[in-house]
Amino acid sequence: MSRRKSNIKKEELRGDEWLATFSDTITLLLTFFILLYSFSTVNQQKLQEISTALQMVLSGKEGNTILEYNLNNGQQPIIGGKDTDIPIPQNMDEEKLGMYETVKQFIDKNKLESTVEVKEDERGIIIQLKDNILFDSGRADLIEGSRGVLEKISGLMSTFPNKIIIEGHTDNVPIKNSKYDSNWELSTSRAVNVVRYFIEEKHQDPTRFAAAGYGEYKPIADNSAQSGRDQNRRVNILIVATEKEKKK
Repeated sequence: MSRRKSNIKKEELRGDEWLATFSDTITLLLTFFILLYSFSTVNQQKLQEISTALQMVLSGKEGNTILEYNLNNGQQPIIGGKDTDIPIPQNMDEEKLGMYETVKQFIDKNKLESTVEVKEDERGIIIQLKDNILFDSGRADLIEGSRGVLEKISGLMSTFPNKIIIEGHTDNVPIKNSKYDSNWELSTSRAVNVVRYFIEEKHQDPTRFAAAGYGEYKPIADNSAQSGRDQNRRVNILIVATEKEKKK
């Protein structure tokens, strides 16, 4: 019996077989970023950074954009290069998150890290200054060196439409001098003088501002130690979150 020649030709390689693997890889990457977004609070700026990072990875370009988790305290993802990483407080809504990042970046850019501290509470974002940056001991008049710091902060506040509350705080050491009979008066007078600087010298909108004096009654450290008293003597510049304003 004669052997019939097979009419079946060996399948030839077309050269595009790699597309299947590439498509699977892209699908997995997109799924990863979608899950990342669903598990964290991400504003528009962060989404743009993620998109840029993904494009750089897929195009084979090198870059400093990374995604990191702080595994020690469970903070939200930090997005950006090593020079721009910003520790983000937990459980912050999108509005306060955007405000916090803007303030923190401004502080870093203007090299104010040793002068001011940025915090977040339920009302909004706080720029905290130690009293000796602004005032002499037991006095409420702004010292000359304070104006450089306040001028920079004034420029920052001009970028926000939010209400601003200036809060004065003291330690628990009683005060009684020719001008102030108590820490209530000293803390309130300090807050008012900071407000006056922003309004009278920097021409900020006065309808945005309020002043409050709390004396020694809202400490952030133990007043029994000198280091604690140093921390408690402070001025807070509170940028009020819009949602808090609406609820009033």
